[in-house]
Amino acid sequence: MRIITVSREFGSGGREVGKRLADELGFAYYDREIVTEIASKHELDESYVEETLNRGILKSIPIHFGRTFSYAPAAISNSLNLFVEQHRIIKELAKKGDCIIVGRAADIILKDYKPFNLFVYADMKAKIERCRRRASENEKLSERDLEKQIKKIDAERAQYYEFFSNTPWGDKAGYHLCVNTTDVEIKEIVPGIAEYAKKFWK
Repeated sequence: MRIITVSREFGSGGREVGKRLADELGFAYYDREIVTEIASKHELDESYVEETLNRGILKSIPIHFGRTFSYAPAAISNSLNLFVEQHRIIKELAKKGDCIIVGRAADIILKDYKPFNLFVYADMKAKIERCRRRASENEKLSERDLEKQIKKIDAERAQYYEFFSNTPWGDKAGYHLCVNTTDVEIKEIVPGIAEYAKKFWK
């Protein structure tokens, strides 16, 4: 099986990269489907599951639990159950065949599957512009507010990732390819990324 994991800065277009790459390669694509499955199984609201997995109880869980899932405290919390469930689902999806999984430290969780790990980033101006294009007409955030929100979400992603890994989130040492989407059309660079990934698997 061939697996691509996509880590990305908020507003960098990483989700679009992942989706277009899946279409280019004919791979299955998993992103919010993971949250949906967890929410359905536990009869929970998707937004609650998303928020819990993003910010939840990372600081209160023993660090070795995040890396091995071999130990659970006696009074295991619902939040911790969600982390365990996410870990299980990501591995199950990977076993189904060629796929792309966005976020959720999938590169660390699936390290034994030897995935091709991609990191997508962009400069702040480009991220703000992309967020503005995607925002609804009712959203009237200033550039300063958008930048603050982007930094906050990226900080949460870094915290989440570093719960699972000794390598800092976004550190080039942790990825096979880092892609800067500043001032480029994502659809134009995807074929090149796909060819790079094919060389990786050879």
